[in-house]
Amino acid sequence: MTSIHQYWVYIMSNKVRSVLYIGVTNDLYRRYNEHKTGSVKGFTQKYRCCDLLYFEEYNNVDEAIAREKELKGWKRCKKEYLIASNNPEFVNMAEEFGW
Repeated sequence: MTSIHQYWVYIMSNKVRSVLYIGVTNDLYRRYNEHKTGSVKGFTQKYRCCDLLYFEEYNNVDEAIAREKELKGWKRCKKEYLIASNNPEFVNMAEEFGW
């Protein structure tokens, strides 16, 4: 029996939308909460990236990692266009999920 794995590539930002953070995880809810609480030291804690603006789901970790790297190579305006295509108001999507 094969198990289906899920991975997410996601984009976080701070309240004023001055920075964008792109990451990959196998547990979007857990990872969102780590960002929200600032429990993991680094970029997202320093810049208070606690709003989930965008995500994509994958069943293959290599595809997710490749997509993360692709998005990280994009200019900011292209990243913002991607976010706006699914989240035109740039709202914290986690709140819509009741997180």
